[in-house]
Amino acid sequence: MNGNTNGNGAMFYLYTRYERFWHWLQAALIISLLVTGFEVHGSFSLLGFKRAVAVHAFLGVAWLIAFAFFVFWVATTGEWKQYVPTTKKMFEVMRFYAYGIFLGQPHPCPKTPDAKHNPLQRLTYLTLAAILLPFMMATGLLYYLYNDWPSLGLAGLHLSSVALAHLIGAFAILAFLVVHIYMTTTGHTPLAHMRAMVTGWEEATAEKPQDWEKRAA
Repeated sequence: MNGNTNGNGAMFYLYTRYERFWHWLQAALIISLLVTGFEVHGSFSLLGFKRAVAVHAFLGVAWLIAFAFFVFWVATTGEWKQYVPTTKKMFEVMRFYAYGIFLGQPHPCPKTPDAKHNPLQRLTYLTLAAILLPFMMATGLLYYLYNDWPSLGLAGLHLSSVALAHLIGAFAILAFLVVHIYMTTTGHTPLAHMRAMVTGWEEATAEKPQDWEKRAA
């Protein structure tokens, strides 16, 4: 642990520059895709239909490329271990978020450089990265290539079904985004987690890492 101090106590470096860059880039892309996507769906008018379609398609391709770089980074740096699911302390974390947090109880799985995500976060982020995001990219790409379906042997697909699946996925991502933003306010101060994702430095807690947090060699 790389030690540092501020006025509140010891600090340790938790998020690398790339992690922070990827986090905020993905946040910007997802929010922009949601806004333009819902406009294309007819929920409101901001850019105009044609411009919203063009911007949405451009952002979708950019998101696909950025995600490919993220997968490469995770695979080559060993950071994939941060997303390996575990049931250890899962129920303790669930109880903490259900009522322990409102009683001022300490988090059962404090962050460490070797375990940046608690068991519930690991399962959530793995589901997001391995299932929901690829699903959105696949359905979005199908929608984008609609005119090429016959040449790709996809003439049997129905545009309405693909559009509905993409819309359902969008609402799932929106739900995650709302919960994620709320969860960032549950640190020892409302802005502590957000500050860590900006600076990379997290304030250390008194709790010691548990066995499940030890990264495998």
